[in-house]
Amino acid sequence: MKIKKIIFPTLSQEQLIFFVALWLTIFYNTSMFSHIVDVYPLQRENILYVASTFVVHVAVTTLFFALLATRYTIKPILICVLLVSSVTAYFMNKYDVVIDENMIRNAIQTDIDESFDLLSLKLVGYFLFLGVLPSYIVYKTPLQTRDFKSALWARIKILLFLIVLAFGTVALFGKFYASFFREHKILRFYANPGFWIDSLRIFVQQSFEDKNTKLQVLGVDAKIEDNQTRKIVFMVVGEAARADHFSLNGYQKETNPKLHKEDIVNFSQMYSCGTSTAYSVPCMFSIYNRSDYSYKKAKYTENVLDVLKHTKDVAILWRDNNSDSKGVATRVEYQDFKTPKNNPICDVECRDIGMLEGLDQFIAKHPKKNILIVLHQMGNHGPAYYKRYTKKFEKFTPVCNTNQLEECSKESVANGYDNALLYSDNFLAATIDFAKHYTKSATAVLYMSDHGESLGEHGIYLHGLPYFIAPDAQKHIGSFLWLNERYKQLLDTKKIEAKKDKELSHDYLFHTLLGLFGVKTKVYDPKLDIVH
Repeated sequence: MKIKKIIFPTLSQEQLIFFVALWLTIFYNTSMFSHIVDVYPLQRENILYVASTFVVHVAVTTLFFALLATRYTIKPILICVLLVSSVTAYFMNKYDVVIDENMIRNAIQTDIDESFDLLSLKLVGYFLFLGVLPSYIVYKTPLQTRDFKSALWARIKILLFLIVLAFGTVALFGKFYASFFREHKILRFYANPGFWIDSLRIFVQQSFEDKNTKLQVLGVDAKIEDNQTRKIVFMVVGEAARADHFSLNGYQKETNPKLHKEDIVNFSQMYSCGTSTAYSVPCMFSIYNRSDYSYKKAKYTENVLDVLKHTKDVAILWRDNNSDSKGVATRVEYQDFKTPKNNPICDVECRDIGMLEGLDQFIAKHPKKNILIVLHQMGNHGPAYYKRYTKKFEKFTPVCNTNQLEECSKESVANGYDNALLYSDNFLAATIDFAKHYTKSATAVLYMSDHGESLGEHGIYLHGLPYFIAPDAQKHIGSFLWLNERYKQLLDTKKIEAKKDKELSHDYLFHTLLGLFGVKTKVYDPKLDIVH
């Protein structure tokens, strides 16, 4: 009994909240404090400043819990925060990611196979020792019984003390915090659990607001005036393909041997709308530029597929070997190719090249219509790059054969990633070969990756950082256009060639797809059309 009292002493609600806040600050904020120390090195003049951030974090976290928790909700709230924060701490420490609302949306939309790619013994260890164990202690700790008046007065006193402590510390080091909040806003993004809780609030607000909002119809006036030549366009949406690892862009390893042999226009300066699939894919097919795009706007506004559908002259098919279309293909024909039921080429996972099987049947089914086929790749989805290709394409070695990228050398991480690009090169060349069969039609293959990828530069892995702080590796993406001879006769290829090294972005996709089909509509902007 004495041992039990030592391990699980009776505490007041305020004491329990404080100890949990202290525990969170010490063990779950390695990422935040390492970033703070990067900006303010532990030298004599900075020690007090850095120490003050520790005090402020404990005070603010305790204040947050003290405002929310009651005798009956305190333990459920603390346990939920501990469990979730153990997982967020793992990903922040290992991959240097930020858990904002877009990352939460990306996580929720991730399928089971992708989730398994992220599992590891270390993640289990974090969850057990930073999640389950302290949660069990919280659960077993007895709380003091007090009457309402005493409990209220105790809570008021602790709230006043915390407010004075937090604001007093900030005031005491006023010049430091003026700089901290003005010049280094990014540092607060690493606060655990504060930032992910606020991001979750934003995500929930975005998900449930305006449930009755009607879908904004777009381009109902769309029509194709010149239908003499049938057009077949293959739009390939890549996954996590960064431009500086394309040999087409001068990368020292030959990651695009087959594409080098094709007559393509390589867009060397293409930039993504976002840094995650959940953000970029809806954005790139929407009418909105990156500067005025939002999740809500995309959700309640028709996209370029809808505009093409309004012409009644374009048959559209979306095939997906990734998680899904992120809502883009909701109103067109959609086929899931991440399952052996549909994809005939599957081993440890279903392969992108399987998406080409049976496309001739879809094209033949619509003999009098133009065709748009969207192929959404698995591509270079991390962190298990070694799974993204077959053994035949393991050209660059040694390879990081684990999802624990930080345990591998940068060379082996890059090699696995580059082998996946090599496999994509094979798939993209096969798509072009498939398009070449339709000599009587104007055929095109347009490729754009959804976003890039960090491979350990400055300790950052994967993608998903807020756009304004994300490195170019997560935003500068691979992209090209291939046209057959019939299509070249319809377009001014010199104008297209002139844009190969111009800075372009996902903003251009909406209008370029309309331009490829010769669609006339009020929503078309020729200034954002790559082919005109």
